[in-house]
Amino acid sequence: MSKYVITVTPKGKYHFNLVANNGEKILSSQLYAARKGALKGIRSVAKNAPAAPVVDLTAKKVVEAGNPKFEIFAGKDGKSYFRLIAANAKAIGVSEGYNTMAACKNGIKSVKKAAAAEIEKPAKAAAKKAAPAKKAPAKKATAKKAPAKKAPAKKAAKKK
Repeated sequence: MSKYVITVTPKGKYHFNLVANNGEKILSSQLYAARKGALKGIRSVAKNAPAAPVVDLTAKKVVEAGNPKFEIFAGKDGKSYFRLIAANAKAIGVSEGYNTMAACKNGIKSVKKAAAAEIEKPAKAAAKKAAPAKKAPAKKATAKKAPAKKAPAKKAAKKK
């Protein structure tokens, strides 16, 4: 089942990922100052994605569309990406890189289908993201004692 997962960065910023049934991230948001902003972004995906047309910016002849829309673009790494643009012309989220245009277009279809997904509860999200292991308190440095030397074994006295 697809879901939105909200996470907090080490600097206290929030962002969300839309995760497909297979566990792959299909859309990642910008950073938000508060959880409320991330929730607003999720509502915007749910509202805008299902009916948004697709504009392929890599095509020789680009057919423009109004907002909201999906834009397909080429990354510096040569992969195909898409971003969802809201009605206010701001990017809501961006995809991972795809090796083929067909895979990129399938990613868009997945976002459209999953747009109404549930938001994962914070407790579950926190449990999945394991907290870093706490370090054990440092032990006091103690001088290691050299192992005690065994006295050489006494030779048995020879009997005459």
